[in-house]
Amino acid sequence: MSLRRCLIRDQRGAVALETMIVYIFLASFLLVPLADVAAAGFQFISAWSALRSFGQYVQYYNPLGPDGTVTWRSGLQTTVAGHSISNLQVKCGDAGATCSPSNIASPKYITFSTTITLAPIGARVPFWKSVLCPTSCTYTLAYSERFQ
Repeated sequence: MSLRRCLIRDQRGAVALETMIVYIFLASFLLVPLADVAAAGFQFISAWSALRSFGQYVQYYNPLGPDGTVTWRSGLQTTVAGHSISNLQVKCGDAGATCSPSNIASPKYITFSTTITLAPIGARVPFWKSVLCPTSCTYTLAYSERFQ
């Protein structure tokens, strides 16, 4: 048997070449997007936990006076676990109107929100940027909790 036929029949090197192509495909199209989804999930869980913690905190720092006026105590914590809490509002009644001396209906709710910004690895690639962050990588999470 000639050397040429021996090399054609023995194709062990083809697997090594195909393996490199498969590794590049796995890393760029499967592992990077999965890592981005996992990182986004951790950020979302952290922000949601901060909102729930702030809701529990407000249970002890009731902002309503007996006449329905909203007065926050001095030194009110507005940062929880690194997330800034914003849009603090106290709502009265089922219609969700802002509490005032003329509106002290029950039930009473407090609403607030926080913002998270995702920084996905895949967003550096133009194709993945349109998939992972179609308009913006900043998301606002709103939360409300009944306190009376």
